[in-house]
Amino acid sequence: MHTNLRMTKQRKMILDELRQVTVHPTADQVYESVRKKMPGISLGTVYRNLDLLCRTGMARRIEKSGSPMRYDGDLSLHNHICCTKCGRVDDIRAIDLETGLEEKEIMKTGYRLIKIKIELAGLCPECQKSEDRLEPKGLG
Repeated sequence: MHTNLRMTKQRKMILDELRQVTVHPTADQVYESVRKKMPGISLGTVYRNLDLLCRTGMARRIEKSGSPMRYDGDLSLHNHICCTKCGRVDDIRAIDLETGLEEKEIMKTGYRLIKIKIELAGLCPECQKSEDRLEPKGLG
């Protein structure tokens, strides 16, 4: 799908940045990181290239309700879990829901299943620690 995409210096740097980090950065975070190595790059260039990289299948968008779009350079099969407090996003092993779905039920709808999208949310370890410190302890 992406074999005809010309790999410009800016595009390569953006893609390299996405592949080197595991924090699932926003476009602004990618811009700040790439700008350290390429001071002349514009935020618009980063946005356009992230969009192109995602449309050509070289990167993935992580859409989380109510939060800025994040990006992932890891194309392996995996899901994400998002902290509802701080917004942190972590990878988790892929959950295979297809085997748990009743194929007959899907067929009844007339749809051809293309993908399953689930949003996992919880409290990351750091936010759990801060909540534990804030909770009043029993007087026992």
